Amino acid sequence: MKEAVVTISEIENITEEVRLPFIESAIAAGFPSPCQDYMGSSIDFNKELIRHPAATFCARVTGNSMIEEGIEDGDILIVDKAITPSDGKIVVSYIDGEFTLKRLAIRQDGIWLYPANPEYRPIKIEDQSNFQVWGVVTYVIKKK
Repeated sequence: MKEAVVTISEIENITEEVRLPFIESAIAAGFPSPCQDYMGSSIDFNKELIRHPAATFCARVTGNSMIEEGIEDGDILIVDKAITPSDGKIVVSYIDGEFTLKRLAIRQDGIWLYPANPEYRPIKIEDQSNFQVWGVVTYVIKKK
């Protein structure tokens, strides 16, 4: 099994608006609905997905250690460095020379990084570890 690691990339052209048509009514998951009648405004993904442009980056997931959180190999993460990491958040961390994606746990016995796949073990952050939380995952973009 392959550990979930991330490849970091900057978001380019974040100041430019990227507007796409937006259907303002809910999309029925049951009986079909004619969407064309409800085409309204447009949506700008920069405004919807990015709260802190200067502190936001994208990362591509490699591996499956977070699969039970619905985060799979090839997914793209939007990660915000301006959000304070806290217990229970899914974070991109740098530990001992590698980036990894895990759920942060702050316990009395220390800081832990938990996978969401039983085939992987939690990682305890030791005093000698070179450890830094790079950011908190705010969105996962999936390719179907």
